[in-house]
Amino acid sequence: MQLRNDSQRFGIITIALHWLVAMTVVGMFALGLYMVDLTYYHDWYRSAPHLHRSVGILLFLVMGARLLWRLISPPPKALPTHQPWEKVSAHLTHWALYLLLFTAMISGYLITSADGSAIDVFNWFAVPSMTGDQKGLEDLAGDIHEIATWAIIILAGVHALAALKHHLLDRDDTLRRMLGKAPRDPDNLS
Repeated sequence: MQLRNDSQRFGIITIALHWLVAMTVVGMFALGLYMVDLTYYHDWYRSAPHLHRSVGILLFLVMGARLLWRLISPPPKALPTHQPWEKVSAHLTHWALYLLLFTAMISGYLITSADGSAIDVFNWFAVPSMTGDQKGLEDLAGDIHEIATWAIIILAGVHALAALKHHLLDRDDTLRRMLGKAPRDPDNLS
């Protein structure tokens, strides 16, 4: 398998970044739901938010790399079997997911750093606050974070359903390309 995307296939780097981000986002969403109900004396009361913040900062770096990689190695062309509305929908969905992911990560950063605190990332390094102590910012950022994360999960669900529709109903190679599999029908990629 090639490293870079070409006009017909995704490369291994794009595939790896896609699935790394997808699994991380689902895990972060589940952890976020879990941590909001933790009580002060729960064993995970401090550990879960630390893990959530640390992974969030690393995810921000991975998403930056993903956007840079997208510029270096543009995605393949849509399959010829895709309808015009499907191409537009896919394009809008991908960019909406990018926008929502960065909104969630930036608002997550602001939740913690709004009081002037740095974010410690797995005790490896600290990301300083860029806002100083800003009253009310934490609550606003929290509301934005919650809305953005739910929107990500809903849109990612639609994205996954669309991939399954292409695979099971249309029987095209849309999903196979993101799984790194060879096309079923070479004529399907022309």
